[in-house]
Amino acid sequence: MTTPLRTELDPEAAEVIEEIEAAGVPEWSAMSVASARRVEDEVFSGGDPPNVEFVRDLAVPGLDGEIPIRVYRDADESDSPRPVLVYYHGGGWVLGTLDSIDGVCRRLARRGECVVVSVDYRLAPEHPFPAAMEDAVAALRWTADNADAFGGDPDRLAVGGTSAGGNLAAVTALRAREENGPALAHQFLFYPITNHAFDTDSYDVNGDGPLLTRADMEWFWDHYLRSEVDGANPYASPLRAPDLSGLPPATVLTCGFDPLRDEGVAYAERLDSADVAVRHDHHPDQPHGFLSTSESVAAADTALDEIGEELRSL
Repeated sequence: MTTPLRTELDPEAAEVIEEIEAAGVPEWSAMSVASARRVEDEVFSGGDPPNVEFVRDLAVPGLDGEIPIRVYRDADESDSPRPVLVYYHGGGWVLGTLDSIDGVCRRLARRGECVVVSVDYRLAPEHPFPAAMEDAVAALRWTADNADAFGGDPDRLAVGGTSAGGNLAAVTALRAREENGPALAHQFLFYPITNHAFDTDSYDVNGDGPLLTRADMEWFWDHYLRSEVDGANPYASPLRAPDLSGLPPATVLTCGFDPLRDEGVAYAERLDSADVAVRHDHHPDQPHGFLSTSESVAAADTALDEIGEELRSL
């Protein structure tokens, strides 16, 4: 990689971090699960997201009951079917709702001129691994079978997500390859969790944050896994998959001030080594979660524009 892994923190990002810290938001690992969920919803469900013409809450069948989803499609002069992005929110498999990722999904639907299907998968610790993965796969299969009902093109189907959602997108792409579909046109992995390990340089230099710490990630993994053995499973740690060939083209976004930086970089490099087409978009001056700051951080807004262009071109 020619881009430095970390530079000076973007001043606009620093202002956002200061605002969050001034609001007295503790580290996730310092709270109970219930408190962390309330705080996460308060912090990330606000703002002024753009209007989208069609937003519909539905529920689709899963292995153990219904899975809530939210479908987004913006106005368009053309009646032709659009690309479809099945999207998984972040939150360490413990936090996150359809509302907390609503702003990002609206922006992706508008800028990508696509249908976005946001998935409210089951959360740990009530539903540990592999529950979230099974919901992610079930929602993808349902979307592939029903995309035309909301103006989507099942032949231009992609998966994506942030952090733990990026993990689920990567794992869902692995499952789709192993199980003969659905066929995927792309995978969008935004600062993804790819390995149950804490031995990278980015865990050393970014272990105290901002916005995500080593202690937070240990807390998330402890809630998600049934035992340490699960952490070695490629469907929990896709970086440990023995073979990444035959996967769909990928966009991997990583951030310099992120404990997850190096495992995201490693996943992009392994995809490239397996002859998978990869666009690795590294932001050395940004913290974890920066796509959710697009209202305040110009770099995040630009990154969403570039992702939108990729979605339009699927």
